[in-house]
Amino acid sequence: MSVTDRKKIRVAVIDMNNGAPNQGMRGIQEILLHYAADTGLDLSYDIFDLRQKGEIPSIDYDIFISSGGPGDPFEGVGKQWDNDFCDLLDQIAQHNKLNEHKKHGFLICHSFQMACRKYNVGKVIRRKSTAFGIFPVFLTAEGEDDLIFDGLPNPFYTVDSRDWQVVNPDDVLFSNSDVQVLAIEKERPHVDLERCVMAVRFSNELVGTQFHPEADPVGMKMYLLQEEKKQAIIANHGEQKYNDMLSSLDDPQRIRLTQQVVLPNFLNRAINALQEA
Repeated sequence: MSVTDRKKIRVAVIDMNNGAPNQGMRGIQEILLHYAADTGLDLSYDIFDLRQKGEIPSIDYDIFISSGGPGDPFEGVGKQWDNDFCDLLDQIAQHNKLNEHKKHGFLICHSFQMACRKYNVGKVIRRKSTAFGIFPVFLTAEGEDDLIFDGLPNPFYTVDSRDWQVVNPDDVLFSNSDVQVLAIEKERPHVDLERCVMAVRFSNELVGTQFHPEADPVGMKMYLLQEEKKQAIIANHGEQKYNDMLSSLDDPQRIRLTQQVVLPNFLNRAINALQEA
């Protein structure tokens, strides 16, 4: 049976932005619309505003994508919306244990940090200062072999926006043997700080990134031209770095390539799993 013989492919998109203005949700939706158009698949999506409205998808969806968002990844502990998110991850894992028809999930930034917190992956900590801009990300050996990065150079460039991060204290491998670190930030020998974990495969079906694979040059330019963002980047990295980021938006081998590769590759993998089932 081919994918096109199946019923409609249903994607649940969880909005973690808590009502804050963002470009991420637009980016995710554009990728899904382009993917459906390019493949000819009968793919639809529904949006669930979790943090602001308490909306959570049922396990009936085929694929789950959960967005980034502002704030502390620990702030929801004990709250209904946070419990619902963690329960959904448990339901997906339980479903995949019992069924050939696997459900896949992709977790971005805030959602990724919450999953690392839930699964005790590394240590989730507050950064000394906000990271915001376009930066290189380095694939590990496991990342180079992972299909979601197929088509990207090493390193590749992407949008990074975070006040919190996941680090791996003392470089000890994570205790969960199912977890693979797929990508890390660049080494900074002159800075006495641990390298941030930028991508993790929690299981064969669940993957997450600290960076924003949905980001596109149009949305990023809107952010970079905001005076507050501009001054923050200049303060942290210098005016030359800020100008380099602006000019890099025109480079098709930077964030445009990442946008065209990572989430579409994830969708390919998820839909191929449906086909095999």
